[in-house]
Amino acid sequence: MDESETVAAAPKADPIADFVDKLSAALDAGDTEQVKVLASGLRTPDLADVIELLADDERVQLIETLGNDLDYEVFSQLDEAVRDQLSEALPNTLLAKAVTELDTDDAAYLIESLEESDRQEIFDQLSFDDRSALERNFEYEEETAGRLMQSDFVAVAPFWSVGRVIDYMRETDDLPDTFSEIFVVDPAFRVLGSVELSRLLRTKRQVLVEEIMNPDRHVVLATEDQEEVARQFARYDLMSAPVIDENERLVGVVTIDDVVDVIQEEAEDDMHALGGVGDESIADSVLSTVRSRIPWLMVNLGTAMLSPLVIQNFDATIEQMVALAVMMPVVSAMGGNAGTQTMTVTVRALATNKLGRVNAPRVITREALVGVVNGLVLSSIMALVAFLWFGSGLLGGVIAAAMIVNLLVAALAGILIPLTLSWLKFDPAPSSGVFVTTLTDVVGFFAFLGLASLWLS
Repeated sequence: MDESETVAAAPKADPIADFVDKLSAALDAGDTEQVKVLASGLRTPDLADVIELLADDERVQLIETLGNDLDYEVFSQLDEAVRDQLSEALPNTLLAKAVTELDTDDAAYLIESLEESDRQEIFDQLSFDDRSALERNFEYEEETAGRLMQSDFVAVAPFWSVGRVIDYMRETDDLPDTFSEIFVVDPAFRVLGSVELSRLLRTKRQVLVEEIMNPDRHVVLATEDQEEVARQFARYDLMSAPVIDENERLVGVVTIDDVVDVIQEEAEDDMHALGGVGDESIADSVLSTVRSRIPWLMVNLGTAMLSPLVIQNFDATIEQMVALAVMMPVVSAMGGNAGTQTMTVTVRALATNKLGRVNAPRVITREALVGVVNGLVLSSIMALVAFLWFGSGLLGGVIAAAMIVNLLVAALAGILIPLTLSWLKFDPAPSSGVFVTTLTDVVGFFAFLGLASLWLS
């Protein structure tokens, strides 16, 4: 082997792993200056990634070592499990300081998992305005617009002039750090419209706000589910939306950056649910991971016992033609894969409100036809394989007929089971997979062995 081949065969360096190793070594050595030097070169999202890669005790040590050099925005970038672990481990004085630096929605996420006594201790260290804003968020349920919103916004009266609004923004200290529009409200704080900053700055000072505001302003209820809010943002191309309470009073604002997080979170939740793993992450402990996974595994264990019961009833048939035992897994595997394909599309369509009573019959018919066509194509291939492998046209015909039946059943199960669960008010994402897989296994074995027993008798 020459030198060039030796270089090519050498493993590639992992810069992230090398950096984490250096940071861990500096933390272990208590080298505060080196820790700060290493962390100073990281942007906030990158620092969050590094924190997630560290051990639990190293995370706490890093944050306490950085002290005033820490950008508290990093807490909003962390995985939920890591953020909850840190909020439990860090002193309440540090958390109180972080809360004052974060937007109210991110501050609520940081301390929502704490005991009531710890949360109250943090509240006691806040200013009246910060405490009031944060308590307003906690008035609403988790995963609602009220918990997602920021309580800081700019609201003005319709009779104000553009010049007065500009002066107000220049002279007022407690405005949001960043914002792109101003809300126009009446004396009862009901939303009348909004004004984009770009339009405000291009308008002469003497013009009244009501003359340039957009009265057609989309609003969301504070009690509305955050997933529905995300759908509205996508549907109407919103950059932000005012949040109103049950009395139609303006209480906050949801911005696009918050909605992007929700979309990503909901997509991950759906993906995890389809795998039966709940909302776990790689940062979870062994115990919490087991708690998340074992319920559906136990359900799956129970349903999986149906397949052996079906096979047991055809043991005499299998003894007559041992090749049946070799080909059985093919039928069930193809049915399971086909059912999972249909189920995945169906669950996602239900989650995004793309599938309902109006179009369900049409979609069910389409999936049935897809199942039949797939069955005809794949069964032809498997019939030829079985004939060439075992020299039996009978076996080829049996497996072909069984695959057509099972792929049709798989297509129907993949859409009807999630639809039924949704109609019964159950979440179809975590529960559909178990039932679809069991049904396709049972039908596949029954069709294959049942047809074989008829043709061999």
